[in-house]
Amino acid sequence: MSLSCEGDRLPEGAYVVEIRTGRVARLMGRVGPYVQLRPIGGGREWDCPPDGVRRATDAERISAATAYVNARSRGEVV
Repeated sequence: MSLSCEGDRLPEGAYVVEIRTGRVARLMGRVGPYVQLRPIGGGREWDCPPDGVRRATDAERISAATAYVNARSRGEVV
C-alpha cells in the first residue's frame, strides 16, 4: 500500500512548486506514475513524481507570473 501524497490529490490546472527545483508550474495532467507540469507562461511540459510537488502559495504564483511578464516585456521570452 502506498502513501497518498499532495501531488496525487491536486486537480489539473493547480499551480504547484516542484520541490527539487523550486520551479512554479501548472499541473496539466497525469501520465503513468507521473504528473505533467507546464511552466508559467507556457512552454514544454515535464514529468515529475507526484510526491515531488506541492501546492504553490498565492505569493509564489504571483511572483512567478510577474517574473514571466517582466521577462516578456524585456524581450527575453516570447
